[in-house]
Amino acid sequence: MTHKERLLTAINHQEPDRVPICAWYTPEAERRLLRHLGVASDQTETYHAAGGPLPVLMDHDFLISWMGPCTGYYLRPDREYTDEWGIGWKWFDHPSGGAFTEMVRHPLAGIRDPAEFTLPDFSREDRYDGARQLIAEYGAEYGVMGGLACTLFELAWYLRGIEQVLVDLATNRDFFHAYLDKLVNWIEVAGRKFVQLGVDIVWIGDDVGMQDRMMISPAAFREFLKPHYARLFAEWKALNPNVKIAFHSDGYCYPIVADLVEIGLDILNPVQPKSMDPARVKQQFGRNLTLWGTVDIQEVLPFGTPQDVAEEVKLRMRTAGQGGGLILAPAHNIQPEVPVENILAFYDAAKQHGRYPLEC
Repeated sequence: MTHKERLLTAINHQEPDRVPICAWYTPEAERRLLRHLGVASDQTETYHAAGGPLPVLMDHDFLISWMGPCTGYYLRPDREYTDEWGIGWKWFDHPSGGAFTEMVRHPLAGIRDPAEFTLPDFSREDRYDGARQLIAEYGAEYGVMGGLACTLFELAWYLRGIEQVLVDLATNRDFFHAYLDKLVNWIEVAGRKFVQLGVDIVWIGDDVGMQDRMMISPAAFREFLKPHYARLFAEWKALNPNVKIAFHSDGYCYPIVADLVEIGLDILNPVQPKSMDPARVKQQFGRNLTLWGTVDIQEVLPFGTPQDVAEEVKLRMRTAGQGGGLILAPAHNIQPEVPVENILAFYDAAKQHGRYPLEC
C-alpha cells in the first residue's frame, strides 16, 4: 500500500497492511532526532506550513500543513515577539534544559464589543503555498492534512486570557456568543481553502479537557462550540464528501465524544491514555471514530525503557487497532527529555507488531 492508501483504509475502518503511524515533536526534540539520523537540517515540521524532512525520514503515513493561531508557538527566535493576532510570546528556559514559549500578552483582554477588532486575512492565496507544495510533491504517496489547531475556544482565550474567557462563559454570555461568531470566520475560510486544495483531512482542535475532568462543562460545549463545529463539518463535507475531519483535545473529553460523532467527526486525537482509556473509547465509538494517538507521552515515552515503549505500543494496537480505525502516535508533541532510544523504539515496535492481522 502507499502511505495514503494505508491511512485512508484505516480511517474507513478497514484493516490496511499495517497500522498507520505518525509523531509530532517540539523543535528541540525534532532537531535532536535529525542530528541522530545524520541530517543537518534546521527545517522543522513543528507548526510550519510545509513541514520539514522528519516525517518522510521516519516513514509517517501523512504530512501536515499548519495554519492559524497554533503557528505562534516557536514562531521566531527573538526572546519576545508578537504574532499576527497581536498575541505576545516569550521564550522561557526549562530548569532541566531547553526552552519553550508561552503567551505573555492577550491583546483583546479589555474589549467590550467584538466590532473593536479585525481578524488576519485568511483568504490570501500565499498562505496556502505550503499546502500546495506538500500536495504537489507528496500528495500521490502520502496523506496530506490541513492542520488548523487552536481553532475557536483556544483562540478565544489566547486573545482574551483564560480567566477572562471563563468569566465570559459564566457572566457575559451574549458577548461570548457574538465573539465566537466573529472568530469562527478565520477557520471557515481556511478550512474551505484546504478542502478546495485537496487535503485528505482537515484537523481542528480546542483543548476542553484537563487531566481528569473537562475544563468547561459539557453543557457549555454544546451551547457555544458544538453548533459552530457542526456547521463547519457540514460545509466542508458538502464541498468534498470524501474529506475526513479530525478533532484534537488533550485530556479528558469523554462526555462530549458522542456529540462530536453526532456532527460527523471522523478522527479523535490524541485519546490521552492517562486521561481516557483508549480501549473504552474504541469499544463505544470505534464504529464511527478513528483513534489517532493513544501512546502515553506523560510517563512511558519520557521515563520508561525501550521495552516499556514497545509494550505500550503493543497494548494500544491490541486494544484499539482491531478492524482498522487506529492511527498510532504519541499523545502529544515528543518533548526534549524523551530519549532517542525510546523514540526509535516507538517506530520499531509499530512496524514490527503493527502488521495486520494483528498478533500483538
